[in-house]
Amino acid sequence: MMIEKTIFGKLPDGRKVNLYTLTNKNGMMLEVTPYGCRIIRLLVPDRNEILGDMLLGHKTLEEYLGVNFQGSFIGRYANRIGGAEFTLGGKTYTLDKNDGNNSLHGGTGGYHQVLFAVEETTDGDEPSITFSYLSPDMEEGYPGALDMKVKYTLTAGNTLKLEYTAVSDKETVFNPTNHAFFNLSGDYQKDILSTVLTLNAGKTTLISDDLIPTSEIADVAGTVLDFTKGKKLGDDMFSEEKTVAMNGGFDHNFCVEGEGLRKFGEAYEPYSGRVMEVYSDLPAIQLYTFNQTAGLYNKDGSEMKPHTAFCLETQYYPDSPNKPEFPFATVKPGVPFKTTTEYRFSTKK
Repeated sequence: MMIEKTIFGKLPDGRKVNLYTLTNKNGMMLEVTPYGCRIIRLLVPDRNEILGDMLLGHKTLEEYLGVNFQGSFIGRYANRIGGAEFTLGGKTYTLDKNDGNNSLHGGTGGYHQVLFAVEETTDGDEPSITFSYLSPDMEEGYPGALDMKVKYTLTAGNTLKLEYTAVSDKETVFNPTNHAFFNLSGDYQKDILSTVLTLNAGKTTLISDDLIPTSEIADVAGTVLDFTKGKKLGDDMFSEEKTVAMNGGFDHNFCVEGEGLRKFGEAYEPYSGRVMEVYSDLPAIQLYTFNQTAGLYNKDGSEMKPHTAFCLETQYYPDSPNKPEFPFATVKPGVPFKTTTEYRFSTKK
């Protein structure tokens, strides 16, 4: 199928930002922009084969500027690093404190703020687009010049495939993810309380009051964080359990056993019949249920409301550079890094 390119807007410094539309052979459609490698729109059929947009997001480029992670590629380190610092090779690196005393999603100037280059586009039954960026040594405090590529593919089987590759000239930490805000109903105003989530994760990282892991890994069995058998997000969204209550919903890291590309879980939305399965080769996934909004607006101009989307961010555990007991590997000089995440879409009657 064809890949269409249009103008999305201009950055404050005058640089033009394009919007690319990819369509697979089934009519599934993906809109992306090089600004933060953002996924703007993802049109997927429901049980009646009616296309709907799976993602919360904004109408204009200007609304994505600043501290806005919606739909963005996240890095250099997704999630939080406690105290906004870590030690590597005997040297301590100080990061941007953009989340209280901690660093979140790469800092204020993280990859959500970067205008990537378009490296390649491929049309056909499985269209793809590849973005690239050379993140300079010490950008946002991280060591090493990191040469990255971000590839998005729409497969013939209605899968959104995300591939991240990188090479660094120095040892560094790298934890890439995508921060898409999903609503499988296709209705920006409909809450996600009836969405049924199943996670193949029997453990979670316990957290302090500022959401930094304590190093303790706990079983989820018998707790509000147990999604192993599948349950509606609304069942325990308003629980009095401390970490859920203080977040106003879920914002938790779940540990997925095994190695290689494997199924992390699935979300089912009974209103539309849509199912989204998540596969990845990383060790964990963050569930976030859009607990707070701050004057954000949907693509149709309506005001965004809490709990109208969920994020399933595949990742390394938060604060892994400071937790040697967590499963994590630094990127060594000249040694290629690669990871893959897939969001597979289907329907149930």
